[in-house]
Amino acid sequence: MTALINSELPALNLLSKGKVRDIYATSSPEHLLFVASDRISAYDVILRNGVPDKGKILTKISLFWFNKLGHIIPTHFVTADIDEMPLEVRQYKDQLEGRTMLVQRAKVIPLEAIVRGYLTGSGWSEYKKFGTVHGIALPTGLVESEKLPEPLFTPSTKAEQGQHDENISPEKAAALIGQDLYNEVSSKAIQLYREAADYALTRGVILADTKFEFGLIDNPKTGAQEVMLIDELLTPDSSRYWPAASYTPGRSQPSFDKQYLRDWLTANGFRKGLENGREGKEGEGWVMEQGVVEGTRKRYAEAYSLLTGEEF
Repeated sequence: MTALINSELPALNLLSKGKVRDIYATSSPEHLLFVASDRISAYDVILRNGVPDKGKILTKISLFWFNKLGHIIPTHFVTADIDEMPLEVRQYKDQLEGRTMLVQRAKVIPLEAIVRGYLTGSGWSEYKKFGTVHGIALPTGLVESEKLPEPLFTPSTKAEQGQHDENISPEKAAALIGQDLYNEVSSKAIQLYREAADYALTRGVILADTKFEFGLIDNPKTGAQEVMLIDELLTPDSSRYWPAASYTPGRSQPSFDKQYLRDWLTANGFRKGLENGREGKEGEGWVMEQGVVEGTRKRYAEAYSLLTGEEF
């Protein structure tokens, strides 16, 4: 299997190239083309080789959740059927099949809408020092990976490409986008998390935390701006999934996300400043060993199968 590292669509205008997704303009001014590559990143660094089929798995997981949670809030998803996309897109069907979505354009709300149901990651690190998460006081005596009394909305800034997101307090987030919009985004994010987490648990999976993104679109009937769910949705790239059967509070948990890759990088001497060039692994930047590629792909595919009941 070969990983698709970069999409090549010369007839389309590439608007942005993220860690995983390439976003193109289309002949329809109202729509964008999202292409999920097989690139993978860890510690804000894109690895030089990719994970075959990763983009297809991410797309299938997002489509599953868009369908399941669409009653809560409108989403930007239009179609994943290439034959229904603009003509200039269809010529690349062989390259795009299974890894692309046509989506509605929206004005991005500049917040990473993170919801945490369990005390882990950067939230656990902050809690150990201050007893807070994003400045929100929590009960004393909580342990790593413990389920929180209630899901927490813990926003961060949405940084420009190449920059780092910054965890911010609810008050700072409300000041950034306005209190009314903040209230709507936080309410919808928690509602989405609750329903997704409840469902995932029926499939033997704990949704520890996740990141949503929202945008604004103009309602042509009212002229008012409405909030819409955008970007990917509840994938292993944007979420922390744990197997429920082995869940044990008081320690870190095995996961279906990129922790496996992060652990391998750390064990092989990775640290910030060694991302690329002669200082990187073997003088060529960081390249995953084949066993790590296969292990990462297996975890992504397993997450899809557990959540949907379908084999990838």
